[in-house]
Amino acid sequence: MTAAAEKLFLTQPAVSQQIRALEDEMGVSLLVRGVRQVKPTMQGQLLYDYAKRILHLTQQAEIAIQTISQDISGDLRIATTNSFGLYLIGPIVGLFLKHNTSLNMKLTYGTARDIIEDMRHNRVDVAVLPDLKNEYGIELDDFEGRFVLKDEMWLVASGKDATIPPSITMDQFASMPIVGQTDYYPGFGKKLYRRLEELKVPYKPVFESDNVGTLKRVVESGLGWGFLPSHSIKKQVRARRMTHIRVDEMNYSVNVNMYARRAEGLSQMVEVFYRAIQQQALTAN
Repeated sequence: MTAAAEKLFLTQPAVSQQIRALEDEMGVSLLVRGVRQVKPTMQGQLLYDYAKRILHLTQQAEIAIQTISQDISGDLRIATTNSFGLYLIGPIVGLFLKHNTSLNMKLTYGTARDIIEDMRHNRVDVAVLPDLKNEYGIELDDFEGRFVLKDEMWLVASGKDATIPPSITMDQFASMPIVGQTDYYPGFGKKLYRRLEELKVPYKPVFESDNVGTLKRVVESGLGWGFLPSHSIKKQVRARRMTHIRVDEMNYSVNVNMYARRAEGLSQMVEVFYRAIQQQALTAN
């Protein structure tokens, strides 16, 4: 409660009073008040979930209005990987083009290393990639990076297979057919291969691809399990089309950033585009 009060720039009694007023209005208890901590009731959690959706819709409306009112024009060259393009950029491209007839967008998919080369040679204005410094050990002075989302690598299998365990250790990884991604995050790939080598566990995927959409379909069909980026599979896990298997020794997270070229004439387009991507990241999760 103290943290909420500080965030809202209110006193703790004022926050408590507002919550009690809301409880009185709705006729239910929203919080379970303990000695040291406060937890939401089932009704409180439900209200919280709906409130988040309302805030997301409000932000989406703001972005839509901005894309109309800003009168964005010019050329914008965007590059990203297949996965980020499908889940972050693809859904918002139509919104920009619909309301900005003078805007020309070019969206290119490629490997992260190919995109980095394009950034170096002035062939890209905006790129959405995993943190360049942490994952690739490079910094590009011509580009400014902004945080978009934190991604993780999850081991997933078909939600239809009732025999899938809730957790495993890596010495059990080869007990099922392996579905492999050919372009793991570099840091995760090193961690995965090193651990398997230590355990002398063979890594022989029955299927490999750099296309996350294809990998998802293979996993959902029950042909094997594999590590996939969490941003692309959270909806399938929530819908129980996929099962998330906990592997504590392979916990891995990475920041995904939007990198924009420092150039005159791009700042307005970049700012609106960044807000749209940020909102899409929230909505997709």
